[in-house]
Amino acid sequence: MPSTEEISKITAETLVKASTSFAPDQVCIYEEALRNEQNPQAKWVLEQILAGARVAEQKKLPLCDDTGIPHVFLEVGEKVALPPGFLKAVSEGLAAGLRMLPGRPMAVKGCDEERITQEAGLFDDPAALQPAPFQIRATEEDVIRLTILMLGGGPEIRGKTLRIFHKHSLDIVVDEMVAWATEGVSQLGCLPAVLFFGVGRTNLEAASLALEAMKDACFTRQSLLEERITKEVNKSGIGPLGLGGKSTVLATFLKIGPQRASGVRIVSLRVGCCFDPRRASYEWSKGYV
Repeated sequence: MPSTEEISKITAETLVKASTSFAPDQVCIYEEALRNEQNPQAKWVLEQILAGARVAEQKKLPLCDDTGIPHVFLEVGEKVALPPGFLKAVSEGLAAGLRMLPGRPMAVKGCDEERITQEAGLFDDPAALQPAPFQIRATEEDVIRLTILMLGGGPEIRGKTLRIFHKHSLDIVVDEMVAWATEGVSQLGCLPAVLFFGVGRTNLEAASLALEAMKDACFTRQSLLEERITKEVNKSGIGPLGLGGKSTVLATFLKIGPQRASGVRIVSLRVGCCFDPRRASYEWSKGYV
C-alpha cells in the first residue's frame, strides 16, 4: 500500500500534469483538425494552440491563465482497501500541487455572504482554493485510480443543466442539445470547444455524468451519437477563436445514465474550452495511464 507521503506527492504531480500537458489523443485530434481545416486563420489558431501546449509541457507551465478548480475522481476496486489517511493525503497533495503549478489565486475570503459578494477579497495562497467534492466510484478492477480534472471558469458560464421534454424521440433531445451547444460555443471565445454531456434522472446525477464523460474522454474513440452532435455544431462555421472554419468543436463526449419513466430527460452540458479536458490519471499499479 502507498504511504501517505507518496499519495500526497503523486497527487501534487498529477495536478501539475493535468494543468500543463496535452494527452497524446488530444494532440492527435488537433493534428486531424489541422489536416481538415481550410480556413487559413483557423489553421493558424490550431497551430498556435499546439505550439503553446508543447511549451507548457516542456516548461511545466499552466496551459491557461485560468488554472482552474481541482475536481477529483477516485476509482477503487471492490477488493482494495484505501490505506488510512488516504483522502487527507490527497487533499494535502492538491494543496501542494496548486503551489507547485502555481495556481492562480482565486479563493474568496469571508463568511457566506462575503464570499458571494467577494467584498472581503482573495487569498494570496493558491492552495487556499478548495477542491470540488470528491467523486468516488467502485470498479471491478483491483486498483486505486486517481484522476484530477482542472475546470476553468469560462466554460461554466456557458454550460447548462435543464430538462428536455423528449416526446419519445431521440431526435428531439439531440436537436435541443445541439442548440444548447451552438449557443454556448458562440459565446465562449476560446475555441475550438470540446462538449461534455450527461443525461440523468436528477440535476445532480446529470452534472456528475457530464463530469464522468470528461474523465473518460478519448478523442480517438467516438460513438455515432457523439459524432452526430459534433458535426451538427460544426455546421455553425464559428471556428477557432470565432474566426470561421470547420473546427468549432473538436469532439463531443456523452454519458447517459439510468433513466426513469418521465416525460423529461435531465441534461447537463459543459462547453469545454480549447484546452479541455485538463486531466491526468495515476493508477497505483501502473503509474500514469
